[in-house]
Amino acid sequence: MTSELPEMRASDADRERIAERLREAVAEGRLDMTEFEERLDLAYKARTQGELVPLVRDLPEPAAAPAAGDPAWPARVGRPATSKGAFAFWSGFGRRGRWSVARNFTAGVLQGGGDIDLREADFEDREIVIRCFAVMGGIQVVVPPELHVEVSGFGFMGGFDDRGAGEGTPGSPRVRITGFALMGGVDVRRKERKRARKQLGK
Repeated sequence: MTSELPEMRASDADRERIAERLREAVAEGRLDMTEFEERLDLAYKARTQGELVPLVRDLPEPAAAPAAGDPAWPARVGRPATSKGAFAFWSGFGRRGRWSVARNFTAGVLQGGGDIDLREADFEDREIVIRCFAVMGGIQVVVPPELHVEVSGFGFMGGFDDRGAGEGTPGSPRVRITGFALMGGVDVRRKERKRARKQLGK
């Protein structure tokens, strides 16, 4: 997206790129919440690229994406939490993509399902506790290979899978996943980050 074509129609992807830069700016303290909300509203209403450019003109350019296998932990730790928990009753919830997990995150499902994906997530602290409670339902937690993960939950007439537990790379946050499953399941598994999978051709 360039300012040389101000009248070109903006795509959904263009608007989302601007929205992501605004989210990063508020997380870094460059924008206060009022400015962030005003600009975000304008970003999603923008019809042309010319309307999008001024919204980030006073913000730094985004850093280059890290290479596969390099999660850039220092930049991803210490971000304000965007979610402290999730619950689903006869339904489902998802926490995926770019979000920031609270130091204490609680998830629960009752006859429902939940997905917690930490591969692209930021972290409020270096020590994170995720409590998962599944009753006649299931919660799946997806973690990247580079993350340090401990699993200590248990299941009663259900399962609490710890296959995703393991050491992380130097500087990675320490995530402890605990809780219980009653006639349900909690599945913790490791998967490559989406960006890394694309670079590897998977």
